[in-house]
Amino acid sequence: MKVLVTGGTGLIGKAIRHAVEENPCDGEEWVFVSSKEADLRDPKATKALFEKHRPTHVIHLAAEMGGMIRISQHNVEFLRNNLLINDNVLYNSHAMGVKKCMTALTSAIFPCEIQYPVDETNVHDGPPHDSVSGYAWAKRMVDVQNIAYNKQYGCKFTSVVPINLFGPYDNFSLKDGNVMPALIHKAYLAKKNGESLPVWGSGSARRQFMYSHDLGRLMVWAVKEYEETEPIILAVGEEDEISIKEAVELVVEAMDFQGEVAYDTTKSDGQFRKTCSNEKLRKYLPDFKFTPIKQALKETCDWLAENYEEARTESKP
Repeated sequence: MKVLVTGGTGLIGKAIRHAVEENPCDGEEWVFVSSKEADLRDPKATKALFEKHRPTHVIHLAAEMGGMIRISQHNVEFLRNNLLINDNVLYNSHAMGVKKCMTALTSAIFPCEIQYPVDETNVHDGPPHDSVSGYAWAKRMVDVQNIAYNKQYGCKFTSVVPINLFGPYDNFSLKDGNVMPALIHKAYLAKKNGESLPVWGSGSARRQFMYSHDLGRLMVWAVKEYEETEPIILAVGEEDEISIKEAVELVVEAMDFQGEVAYDTTKSDGQFRKTCSNEKLRKYLPDFKFTPIKQALKETCDWLAENYEEARTESKP
C-alpha cells in the first residue's frame, strides 16, 4: 500500500502524518507532497508526479483555498483552479490504476437554503452560499466525477467532508484564514501587544469545530476501510455545535487572554449555520472518541505560541 497525499504539507496532511506516525503499519508507504513538487493545475506536471510515485492509493487534499472574503472576491479563480486540480488528479488516478482515490471536500458544498442538519444526501439539493460559490461548486463537482468514474470504469473514487478545522500547522492568517485559526492568531497578538481582541460580526453564527488530529485518524480509517462512492461527513456531533461567541470565550481561556473582546457588528456574520450530521460516521465508528475542544484549543494555542516564527500567519506586524 503506497499512499500519495496531495496537499500533504497543510493542516490535514500534517494531521494524517501525525496519525500514521502514532500507529505505523508494516507494508505501508506514505508520500506527502506539496505544490512545490508539482503544479496540479498542469496535466503534464500531474502525470509526472503520478509516474514518479506510482501510488496504490491517493488522498487528495490539494486545493486553491482561502477564507470567505478572499473567495468571494475571486470566485472565478477558485472555480477554475480547483476544477483543473481535481480533474487532473482523478484522471491520473484512473489512468495509473489507483485502487482508491479519496478527496477531501468542504461543508461549503451544501446548499445555503436548507433545513439543518445536512447529511450526505443533501449535496446537490440547491446552490451553495454566494460568498463561496466558485470554490463550493468546484468541490461539489468531485462527487459528480467520482460517480462517473465508478459507473464507467469501476473506480473506487470517493470523498469525505470535514467540518471547520483547527490545529497545529493551520493557516493562521488574519487575511484569509478560517474562523478558529484566525481567532487564535488575533488572541495571540492581542495578548502580546496588550490590545483588545477584535471579532468580526455579532458572534451569533453557529459552527461545529473539529481538532485536526481527530480528522487525521478518521482520514486514515477512511482511505483503508470506507468503500462507498458516496461521500461521508467527518464531523463532531450536532450537540457540539457552538456559537462564534462561545468559540471566542474558549479561545480567550486557552490563550489566557485577560483583555477586552471587541465585537465589530458592522461586519457580516456570514452563513448563520452549517450544521452537519455525523450519523453516517457513527454507524461505522460508534465508539470514536473526539478530543474535547478545550484540550484541542489549548494544544493549538500552545503550538502557535511555541512556533510563531515558523507558523503560517502571513500578516505578522
